[in-house]
Amino acid sequence: MSVDRLIIEFDKALRAVVGPASSFRPVPGEGLPEAELDQGERRHAAALMRVNHVGEVCAQALYQGQAFVSCNPGIRAELAKAAQEETEHLAWTERRIAELGGRKSLLNPLWYGGALAIGAFAGVFGDRWNLGFLAETERQVGAHLDDHLGRLPINDRKSREIVAQMRTDELSHAATAVRLGAVELPGSARMLMRAASRVMTQVSYRL
Repeated sequence: MSVDRLIIEFDKALRAVVGPASSFRPVPGEGLPEAELDQGERRHAAALMRVNHVGEVCAQALYQGQAFVSCNPGIRAELAKAAQEETEHLAWTERRIAELGGRKSLLNPLWYGGALAIGAFAGVFGDRWNLGFLAETERQVGAHLDDHLGRLPINDRKSREIVAQMRTDELSHAATAVRLGAVELPGSARMLMRAASRVMTQVSYRL
C-alpha cells in the first residue's frame, strides 16, 4: 500500500472523529423555525442526535474498513459514494447538536476504531459477505432512526427532518448493497449486531 493512500485514509479518520464535517446538500429542515423546547426536551433531543452522530462516525469507519480490503473497484466506488452521504449526515447531526446546546460523544475515537476493525474484518470474507454486512447494518440503522422519530419531541421539526432524510439515505444504501450482490447474514450475526448497537446507543446517549 502506498504512503499516499495511508495518508488519505488517516485524513478520513481524523475528519470523521474531530470534524467539522461538510455537506453538499442543504441541511434538512434548516428553513424551519426553532421549536420552543423546555430544558428536559432540549437535553433529550440533543442526546438522541448525539447517538445519531455516533452512528455516522461508525458508518464512516465501517465503509473505510470495508473499502480498504475490497479488491473490486466498482464496489469500492459504491462504498465511497455511500460514505460521502454519511459524511453529510455527520455534518447535519453535528450542527443540530450544537443548536440544541449539546456536545458530541466523548468516546468518538473509540467508536471509530472499533467500527473500522469490524468493517475490515467483514471485508476479508469477500465482497458478497462485505455487502451483506453493509446491507444489514443499514437496515438496523433505519430501524434505529424510526425509533428516534418516535422519541424526539413532536414539535422539534428541525431534528425530525434530519432524521427522516437520514433514514431515507440509509435504506437506499441497503438496497444498493443488495443490488450489488449482498448475501443474507445468519440470524446469529444479525442478533450480535443488534446487541452491539444497543450498547453503543445506551452509552453514547449519556457520554
